[in-house]
Formats: sequence, C-alpha cells, structure tokens
Amino acid sequence: MREDDIRSITTSGEQIRVVNPATGGVVGEVPAGGKAAVAAAVDAAEAAQAGWAKRDPRERGKILGEGARIIRAQTDALAALLTAEQGKPLHEARNEIQGCANVLEYYHSVSGSIRGECLPLSSYGLAYVLKEPVGVCGAIIPWNMPVLIFAWKLCPPLVAGNAVVVKPASSTPLTTMRIADILEAAGLPAGVLQVVTGTGASAGAALAATPSLGHLSFTGDTKTGEEVSQAAGRNGVPVTLELGGSDAMIVCRDADLHAAAAGAVAGRFYNCGQTCTAVKRVIVDASVKEQFTRMLCEKAAGIAVGDGSRPGVGMGPLNNAPARDGIRRMVDACLSAGEGTLLCGGGIPDGAHYEKGLFYEPTIVSDLPDDSVLLNTEVFGPVLPVISAESLDDAIRIANSTRYGLGASVWTHDIKTAMLASSQLDAGIVWVNQHLRIPPDVPFGGMKASGTGRENGSGAFDPYLRSKTVLVRS
Repeated sequence: MREDDIRSITTSGEQIRVVNPATGGVVGEVPAGGKAAVAAAVDAAEAAQAGWAKRDPRERGKILGEGARIIRAQTDALAALLTAEQGKPLHEARNEIQGCANVLEYYHSVSGSIRGECLPLSSYGLAYVLKEPVGVCGAIIPWNMPVLIFAWKLCPPLVAGNAVVVKPASSTPLTTMRIADILEAAGLPAGVLQVVTGTGASAGAALAATPSLGHLSFTGDTKTGEEVSQAAGRNGVPVTLELGGSDAMIVCRDADLHAAAAGAVAGRFYNCGQTCTAVKRVIVDASVKEQFTRMLCEKAAGIAVGDGSRPGVGMGPLNNAPARDGIRRMVDACLSAGEGTLLCGGGIPDGAHYEKGLFYEPTIVSDLPDDSVLLNTEVFGPVLPVISAESLDDAIRIANSTRYGLGASVWTHDIKTAMLASSQLDAGIVWVNQHLRIPPDVPFGGMKASGTGRENGSGAFDPYLRSKTVLVRS
C-alpha cells in the first residue's frame, strides 16, 4: 500500500500530521482536538449511554464478534496502515491486528457471564444485587501497541453496557479510527464509541480531568500515569493504570540456553523494544553467562533492521524522534562514563536508506553498575543489558531491585525453581520458559510503580459495573 492511498483523514481546523517513522513521509492528518472536542464526545456518549445499557450483554457481545470477523477479513490492509504509522514490521502488525480480533472474540464469548446475585435473608426478606453500568468511560491509548490495547480497554466497558470515549496516541491514531469505523459497521450504535484525536497535553489531559466519567483506563509511562491518576482523583473518578516496566528475565544454569537466547532476543527486540512487558534486563547465572551472551549477540546480529513494509525486515524504527533520541542519549552517556561493555549495536545503522527514519541498532551491553540508568529506568527501545547472578536468590534480588513490577520470566527445567521464583518475583505476570505473550483470558497489570488494577479476563468487567442492592420485604 502506498502512503498516498492511506492519506485519507483530513478535516478543517488545526491538524496533527501522522508521520511514517521509517521514511519521514506523511501518512495522514487528524484533528488536533482539545477540551472542547473531549466535552462534545462525552456529551454524545452520554446521550447514547441509556439505550446501549438497556441491551442484553449477549447482544452487545455479538457486535464485537461481528467486528472481529470484519477485522480478520481486512487484516492485510489494516496491518499496512499500522506499519505505516507505527513502524513495526508487517508480520508484527498482522499479529497485532489478529490479537485485536482475538480480544473481541474473547469478550463475545464471555458476554453472557455478567450476573447479579439473589440472597434470601430470613431477617430482611429477599435481597438481590443488580450489576449496572458505571456510565461513560474514558480510555487513553499508547502508541506502541495501539490496536491491541484499544481492544483491551474497549471490550469490557462496552459489554458491561457503558459508552466509551477513546483518546489514541497522536502519532498512531489512524488504525484505531479505522477499527472504530468497522465496529460501527458491525452494528455498534452511533455515539456509543467516541474517538477524540489530539495530543496528550490537550485531549488526554482534558479526558483525564472529566468529572462525569464512570471509569478511566490509561496505559503509558509511570510519570504521566501519576499525573492522570491525580487529575482523575480530584473528581473521584476511579482509574486503571498500566504503566512502565523493567521486566527481568532470569536464566538459570539448567535452562535450555538456545531457547532462552531466542526468547530474550524476541522478547527484547520485538516492536523495536517498545513493549511494556519486553525483556528489559537479562539476569543470567554466572556459570553460563559467557556462553549465553555469545548466543545473544549471534542472534541479535541476524536481525535485519529497516522499513517494516519491506520483506525480510525483522525490526523497524522507533516510533518517534523523542523515543529514538532518548535511547541514543542514554546509551552514549553510559558508554562515555565508562559504564558497562558494549557487546553489539550502540548506534544508528549505516546506510543512506536509514537517514530519514528513526532507526537504532539492536544493542546489548553487560557489566553495568547497579545504579546505571539502563537498569533502573524503563528503557523503551532496543537495548538489552545482561547481568550476572551468583544464585537464584541473587537473581530474584536483582529482579526485584527496581521500582517497577510489571512482568518477569524464569527459564529453567526445574519446576520447583520455577514455582519458587514465580512466588517471589514482584511482578503482575510471570512467564516460565517464555516471555511477552499475553492471552486475553488472563488478568494483566502491574504492581509497585507499574500501575494499579487489571485488564483482560472476565474480571476486567468489575471496574465497569456497580452493584445496587435491593431489599424486598413482603
């Protein structure tokens, strides 16, 4: 698909240009909405709320199922648009589009599970508990996995009977808007889903400060999440926050080192390292560190970096200039200060075809000091530190030493080791002999500075329903 074919969203007024991070070309334009646009969207959603809430949850779920069917039929076109605006390779974009459809299908399948309670109480008569929608809900979507996280945040409130106002990231709004159109074509009533485009400082801040929301869900960095939580809290709006992470991957001495090295490279460099639950630190038993590190570097060297729309590309560009420049500054500062050993990468790839894009090489470093910025902040890009541990206890201590607690993995053939590590790691999700993949059936979220609340699974309905108790005495 040529960029001219998808430059389709233009309106009058101030616009935001959506730029292809691999080429610098303009993919499209969207309105630069702010406080007034958010207020209008919330009003329209409130007008549609009552009718939507009266529908049976199974009927609401069927619309999601039909939306998934249409999305699957349009996978190639949607993936091309996602690659153009986000930068990820086409095969990763297709996986994300299919993942979005998976989430819609899952919530279609569990849409009949919303239940109240009936309690015969001898002293009071009959008590029953109704589950009602909380009202218009807000969702703020990041740019790294915009389509998948859109589905995570949209499906539970919709099935629960709420209207939703969504604010996509300003650099990746186009595929989200296209899928919103698909859901309307699938039968979603007009007004139930509102998409407001704009920057985080304008539209995002306005949505977070809206007092009438029944719930607000945000995915993004920890600092912004704290600001969103404070803005919502001033109005008593409850929030779900999925924030930053510094996910540790523990490689034990008995692990399948080839599988673990492949898992580390896939888990770190997928989406150019721009994934909340990416492998951000590898903690490997000292007895196998040299062998394992050699495998890592060999596999990283085989990653083809380039425009994600081209065949054979394994890693695309970073999504935006601040992201790429921030990674470059961090790595350069550490190396200039004599911190760590650069094993591979560490710069912008050579070649004229890289000059217009936001590319950075797959980078692996080792021997970093404990206080290195590369170990203690969320590095949202293709940089992988390797840390040596003397024992499992030492590895768990290192893994838990940051302020984050989103995800972690342990690689071992010993089930006792796996269970022990899983119970002691400060993480909302722990993988064993795998990393990164999250099915829609299970709860997902973090602890510590990585957020509050959970998305996915049938429990994701809970924030979007309120209980009303009725006591009947004849």
